[in-house]
Formats: sequence, structure tokens, C-alpha cells
Amino acid sequence: MTKPAATEPADLDWRDGVIPVSTRFDDPYFSLNDGLSETRHVFLEGNRLAERLCDGFHVAELGFGTGLNLLALQILWAQMGAPGTLRFTSFEAFPMRAEDIAHALDHFPEARAVADPFLAQWVEGRTRLSLPGIEAEVILGDARERLPVWPGRVDAWFLDGFSPAKNPELWADDLMAQVAAHTASGGSFATYTAAGGVRRALAAAGFAVDRLPGHGRKRHMSVGRIAGA
Repeated sequence: MTKPAATEPADLDWRDGVIPVSTRFDDPYFSLNDGLSETRHVFLEGNRLAERLCDGFHVAELGFGTGLNLLALQILWAQMGAPGTLRFTSFEAFPMRAEDIAHALDHFPEARAVADPFLAQWVEGRTRLSLPGIEAEVILGDARERLPVWPGRVDAWFLDGFSPAKNPELWADDLMAQVAAHTASGGSFATYTAAGGVRRALAAAGFAVDRLPGHGRKRHMSVGRIAGA
């Protein structure tokens, strides 16, 4: 599948030569305090994935960025040594170029070491990606338009858009309601933000929302679960 012609690529600046910063949203793509560690703390541990991953488990995210979250999930699944294949779906309005992703991932040798299969497919313009143990799809375009018509339901969400103060569209009440509507019974979300508006929107959508200690200098993060088995 090729990228739609209407999709705009990400516009970047580079902080210290290694951290990509969106010029559109004036926000870095990952934590200045070790983005891979933050991914593991917020998204993997926040969704309790080491306890829950199994064949057919479906993870989705808002904001694909550098693909770091996908690679962290791939590493965890490989370490678990369990049989089967995970599913991963990501919504991204402004995809990064393959060469920029590769440069950003150089900052994380552990993730970069497993990134070649992903990068080889991304540079060809593919958005359906076959990775070791994971079948992934990156759905390009505005999540506010793409998620409502998407037929999938997922077990865990990574809510990883840019800061709610700088990218409020990706945290709007109606979009959080769509996240809940596309969550399986007992499904969960995790996000680095503890912004009150985001927490209230997710609670109103049906999640039982909790605030937990954040990563690094961030005091708090948010997690939640839909009622179910």
C-alpha cells in the first residue's frame, strides 16, 4: 500500500542533532529524558503488556512518529518468547521520512538494532508492515476522520500525540469517545499526559481512569480500562 498523495510529510528540526522536533507542533517526538525508557514505562507497563500479550492481541496508537513504540513492543514480545503474532495499528497524519526515522532511532541502539525490517518496508512506501511477531498497519490521515470509519477493536491503546496544549485536535472529546468505542471489553489505554481535560474525556467515554507516577521529570501519567472480563 502506498502513501496517499495528499498526506503531508512531517516537518522537522533537530535538537542537539539527534532529537526530532515537529515544527508544526513545536514539540519533540520523544522524551528528552530517554524516549525508549518512557515508552516502556508509559505504554508497555501502563497497559501491563508483559502480563497480557498473547497471540492475536491488538495494540493501537494515535501518533506513529518514529515507530519507537512499535519497536519497543516488538522487543518485549521477542523477550517473552511466546508463540503467535500480535496486531498493531497506528494513526498518523504527518508521516516521517524513512531517513529521518533512521536518524532518530540511532539515538536508541537497542531499538535501532531491530529496526531494519521496518525501515526497509517504510522506505518503499508500505504502510502494512510484516515484522517479527507483529503484523502492523499505519493508517495515514487525520485520526478524527479515519478512526470513526475504522472497523477494528483493540486490546490496548498508546495515546501518544503531541502535547494536548499544542495538538488539541488529537485529544478532543469526540476522538477520545471513538478510542473507547474501538476498545474491546477489558481493554486499556495509557498515555504520558495527565491533563485534566484528557482524563475527563476518557472517563466520560467509559474508561475507569487512574493517575500514576510519570516518567523522568513528569510527575504523573494516565491509564484506564474499559469494564469487562
